[in-house]
Amino acid sequence: MKAFHIIIYLMISSVYAQQIGDDYYKPELKNKAYDSGQGPIIYIDEGHHNFHTKEGRYKAFSNLLERDGYRVKSFTGPFTTSRLESGNIMVISNALNAINLENWYLPNPSAFTKKEISIIKQWVENGGSLFLIADHMPMAGAAEDLARAFGFEMTNGFAMDTLERGPSVFSLKNKTLVKNEITSGKYASEAVTEIASFTGQAFTSPEEAKPILILDESHVNMLPDTAWVFDGNIEKYNAKGYHQGAYRTFGNGRIVVFGEAAMFTSQLAGKNRVRFGMSHELAKQNYQLLLNIIHWLDTTIPIK
Repeated sequence: MKAFHIIIYLMISSVYAQQIGDDYYKPELKNKAYDSGQGPIIYIDEGHHNFHTKEGRYKAFSNLLERDGYRVKSFTGPFTTSRLESGNIMVISNALNAINLENWYLPNPSAFTKKEISIIKQWVENGGSLFLIADHMPMAGAAEDLARAFGFEMTNGFAMDTLERGPSVFSLKNKTLVKNEITSGKYASEAVTEIASFTGQAFTSPEEAKPILILDESHVNMLPDTAWVFDGNIEKYNAKGYHQGAYRTFGNGRIVVFGEAAMFTSQLAGKNRVRFGMSHELAKQNYQLLLNIIHWLDTTIPIK
């Protein structure tokens, strides 16, 4: 049985290595937020060994926001107060500590120094907006300390659907997608009713936060010591009630946290260039959720 899990690990690792951004994904924008190049500055962090970058696996992410009028820029190097203040929204997706670049097994130390965490926490408290995305282990472990600074507790595991193969589908109908100002959007045409997620992790949120995606009883949180290796000795428990997306205000600022990154990209994976992320057939509303998140972080969607 253990050999089977190792084979699965090798297969999935191979697919991950072959992920490329889909430059041709261009969904219809119902209501552009800004004229081209006139919107606020959005930084995408690239200074912490990030698995997703502006011109890499988050190319579709940045393309979508640029089409919506935002000025999307790469952010390299450590976080400093002066550099953060030059932007409006910071996106951190799948940061990693250097020791886990090639080795996806424990330990998974923080991708950020204590000083950086203090700086970005103060920046949000003073009015900045943070979109923190951290996938399954080791990415969840790398973002754990930063998330905790805002009251979120990441579990550094894999939130696995035990009933369905493929993406997990969250919907208003089954109450795993929550109706709120983000999922409703600015206009009725921007409301989302169903979202697809591609594995990821489970986390808990502080009382001040509002959930977006809630895992149901079909999901198990698996905590292996090596990514994608699920033998009979790993810790696991039912993930019902844990979150995979949530948001809150923090001082004068705002933060959105998600435990899955591929759902906000469009990628082609493996030799057969299989589509996943926003261009997947079950993820047709994912792009609108991304836009709604950015609009809330931008404060154009008011707090209710």
